[in-house]
Amino acid sequence: MTKRLRSILTTVGMLSALSSPLAMADTIKVAFIDPLSGPFAPVGQNLLRSYQMVAEIANREKWAPGHTFEVNGFDNKASPQESLTQLKTVIDQGYRYITQGNGSGAAGALIDAINKHNERNPGKEVVFLNYAAVDPDLTNSKCSFWHFRTDANSDMKMEAMTTYIAKDKNIKKVYIIGQNYAHGQQVTRAAKEYLKRKRPDIEIVGDDLHPIGSVKDFSPYVAKINASGADTVITGNWGSDLALLIKAARESDLKAKFYTYYAYTTGVPTVMGAAGAEHVRYVGTWNVNNETYAGKDLIDAFKKKYNDDYYAVTTYSSIQLLAKGVVQAKSTDAVKVAFAMEGQKFKTLNGDVEMRKTDHQLQQPMYVTTWVKTNKKDVQFDQENTGYGWRTDQKVDSFVASQPTSCVMKRPS
Repeated sequence: MTKRLRSILTTVGMLSALSSPLAMADTIKVAFIDPLSGPFAPVGQNLLRSYQMVAEIANREKWAPGHTFEVNGFDNKASPQESLTQLKTVIDQGYRYITQGNGSGAAGALIDAINKHNERNPGKEVVFLNYAAVDPDLTNSKCSFWHFRTDANSDMKMEAMTTYIAKDKNIKKVYIIGQNYAHGQQVTRAAKEYLKRKRPDIEIVGDDLHPIGSVKDFSPYVAKINASGADTVITGNWGSDLALLIKAARESDLKAKFYTYYAYTTGVPTVMGAAGAEHVRYVGTWNVNNETYAGKDLIDAFKKKYNDDYYAVTTYSSIQLLAKGVVQAKSTDAVKVAFAMEGQKFKTLNGDVEMRKTDHQLQQPMYVTTWVKTNKKDVQFDQENTGYGWRTDQKVDSFVASQPTSCVMKRPS
């Protein structure tokens, strides 16, 4: 009788262990909450596929042994309010990790909602992987323990951009144009502030903010730029707002050079074509035509599977960061993984990076690039089958673009 009882208890113990989250292989589900319809849908679709391909690589290469990653899309229509609706949906479905990037307004709303949810629902905490919403406030005055940004914020990008601009003595007059929401407003502020510090002789001849996602014809704005005599345009526009702006500039034969954050995103390369050669630059966290062609296999596989271009290294870094957090925490529990992701140092496609513990802002190198005709040397990959791609003009070390933070992090006990 004693032996039989002992056997039963042993069996029950084994079954209990197997049913625990730590013993079982978990599927780590990530909810992608971004525009999958409307004017910004092409960018959103590209980025969802990027995440899904990186998840496939992570599963195949066992970035988190015993676990698999799954990324599913939820359409927020580029709306902060719709983002909150989708957040409730994914939480109800059991998601504990979300990712979003296209729109700092949506990101701010999500951070506020997640802070409240996590405070009220211990044991059901949610972690936010921000791969592209770059308002500096999100890791400063609005910083949150639950929020991790794998993109560089707009001030970091502007630091790199204006350092490069400062060296070009041919630049005399700058026109700033952007979308009228948090990101566009921050780009305008930083451009003025940093140029005044580095090149006080440069004249700001114009500064426009336009409604996001609703301007169909940018020719009136381009006419103002032309009339101002600007030799350079700085813009944080993305998606259709950037494509239509550059289209209007091309049709008006505007001679000014463009310094952008997002000229590599879906739709813009096709609009630029040959007309943008040597006239358009972007400053970002990666270039597919990087110094060692890191990520070449991923670029080739993405092109083959989707007939599209992989360009957002932040999707790769986000899954890497999450995987490293899971491995270090030896758990998929959101709280334990969040603590484990703090301070993580790892090598990704753009080099050595660090998730700064102070504010959860990834510190990383950046690239200054120019749109040129492809060759078989430093510009092997084109975009959108145009025969043109991005030449690396300068790789900026992490410490050069790094910015101080005002974040006072409140961590759970």
